[in-house]
Amino acid sequence: MRRIVAVAMLAIAAGRTPDTASAQEVLRVDPLVITATRIEERAFDLPVAIDSIGAARIQQGQLQINLSESLARVPGLVVQNRWNYAQDLEVSSRGFGARASFGVRGIRLYQDGIPATMPDGQGQTGSFSLASAQRIEVLRGPFSTLYGNAAGGVISIFSEDGPPTPTAQAQVIGGSYGTWNAIAKFGGEEHGVNFSVAANHFATDGYRDHSEASRDQVNAKLKFALGDGTRVTMIANSLYQPEAQDPLGLTRAEWQANPRQADAAATLFDTRKTVGQQQGGATIERGIGADTTLRVTTYAGQRSVRQYLALSGTADTSSGGVTDLSGNFAGVDLRATTRIALAGRPLTLTVGAAYDGQNQARKGFVNNNGALGDLRRDEDDKVRNQDAYVQAEWSPLEAWSLLAGARYSDVRFDSVDHYITATNPDDSGGVAFSHSSPVGGVVWHAADNINVYTNWGVGFETPTFIELAYRNVGTGLNFALQPAISRSTEIGVKATFAGTQRVNLAAFSTQTSNEIIIDAATGGRTTYKNAGKTRRRGVEAQWEGALGGGVSAYAAYTYLSARFAEDTTTGTPPLLVPSGSRLPAVPAASAYAELAWARVDWAGFSVALEAQYADKLYVNERNTDAAPSYAVANVRAGFEQRVAAWTLREFARINNLADRNYVGSVIVGDTNGRFFEPAARRNYLIGASANVRF
Repeated sequence: MRRIVAVAMLAIAAGRTPDTASAQEVLRVDPLVITATRIEERAFDLPVAIDSIGAARIQQGQLQINLSESLARVPGLVVQNRWNYAQDLEVSSRGFGARASFGVRGIRLYQDGIPATMPDGQGQTGSFSLASAQRIEVLRGPFSTLYGNAAGGVISIFSEDGPPTPTAQAQVIGGSYGTWNAIAKFGGEEHGVNFSVAANHFATDGYRDHSEASRDQVNAKLKFALGDGTRVTMIANSLYQPEAQDPLGLTRAEWQANPRQADAAATLFDTRKTVGQQQGGATIERGIGADTTLRVTTYAGQRSVRQYLALSGTADTSSGGVTDLSGNFAGVDLRATTRIALAGRPLTLTVGAAYDGQNQARKGFVNNNGALGDLRRDEDDKVRNQDAYVQAEWSPLEAWSLLAGARYSDVRFDSVDHYITATNPDDSGGVAFSHSSPVGGVVWHAADNINVYTNWGVGFETPTFIELAYRNVGTGLNFALQPAISRSTEIGVKATFAGTQRVNLAAFSTQTSNEIIIDAATGGRTTYKNAGKTRRRGVEAQWEGALGGGVSAYAAYTYLSARFAEDTTTGTPPLLVPSGSRLPAVPAASAYAELAWARVDWAGFSVALEAQYADKLYVNERNTDAAPSYAVANVRAGFEQRVAAWTLREFARINNLADRNYVGSVIVGDTNGRFFEPAARRNYLIGASANVRF
């Protein structure tokens, strides 16, 4: 509590800038968001912790490939860049998702209202097109449960609409380690049809040995009206990432000797991954009268993954050293929103139902030192998710607002085994999970510029097929895994000062039963188990303001105590994890700060200094080792010129100014001690773009 009070006093004091003309030069407008309530509202008025990151911060002065570029500023969220495109980013929200060996767990991902998280809860950020992003919304805390099988939060990305005048853009970005990204965009509006399309080709030699990667992405959006009151939005996107090399983690001795090296097993087994995904969807909205809206969202896609692990997998019961996944997924979400009066006060009610399905063929092959060998696994996996939800927002008094809801989820896993031999039995089977998740919050509008809120909710998080895939002993899926159930409470304050200063504070506590933890990780293959109870307690503080003279500043701080609340075990043979041990890969403290200066009259000149800090990261549940804490600084500068129909931009960026040798992320529980994934030393980016209106 002393930490919370101290941070609150500092943040509020920082927000008290004199109300002068220069302080008004940059107006900080509270963003509109839709992720929390599914309708557009001010983030300031909602009883949730939610941030919106705009297009300028996502696209200008950035590579536009990784969420870590723009989301490092969000309190409560940790986005660790592995510098390994075969494994994606490590993303956690209030400690949820940190256990993921690759991809994103415990956080729901959406692009334009369409899930980028599969029905089993596994998501990938690599499919996000940052080059066409208008904004990213990050919802943290218990209200994320209204999106289903997740406990930590929701990350929603929204694509740009086409501008009123048809516009084309070309952009090239290049930098250290043979890294470059070429982007082409075109959008506009003709005859009532709004359209935008963005495509990019990314390639890098990689910071480390054996880490070369490339990626091709396309994202297209189409909007039009069908008569009066009906709007249609169509989305299509594609991702192809071939043969992304995986340098694996390093031992502490290897990292300290040479952070750019790859582990010997990476070259011996030629560890790498190929991903291909195509997805399309449509949303139809129709107004019924003045107060009711019906909305239907449907989507479908296919995804294929082939990954070469750092093991041979020759044994008949090993499942192989090459994982091959291919399948399709689809879903539909139907909801109705109506505005009525209750006791003479406005009430907004949303009722909906969702269905998501995934069919996946999983095969495993022997890894003959990087060559595809004999079959060792062959099964068809299916998951079905059927949900119903309700959400209501009501203002019983002028100074009070209530937001409440509930979601019922039914998730079913089925597996049919086709690889049956004398030593490998039929492992077909299935399991079903269901849960009701209520959530509620209240806002006290203490003043026009101060809101105080509290919320409470229950989270539901099932294991994914990746987590069910292996057992420490025996063959088949690990159907002994159970869902984790979390109960969270949050209290917060949102305030604005002098028209240009914004302060957000939040304190939270979460108790989780049946926490899913890593049991063992070897050669890229990970097994999981349920622990007992865990506890997360923390505080998030955020300040943003204009300081006059074209100067603006931003600061965010997170303190998080994430610990086991009772004894558990991990590994084979089982080793004790004492109560009080910290959850691995979760920093106890993290911070981000930025100081920027802009002079429009100097050819659109702008410059900014960024600073980022993260506390040490424990590498396993027993806390036997940890990646050290680090603090790094970056600087960026840019120009912008407008001439007739043309807009030209140039920028340069230097990351890790002090050339620090630090670990950006850890591989939790690696049985070979290859825990550490080094971040890049000092590196640079330069870029230029040209926009033209037709």
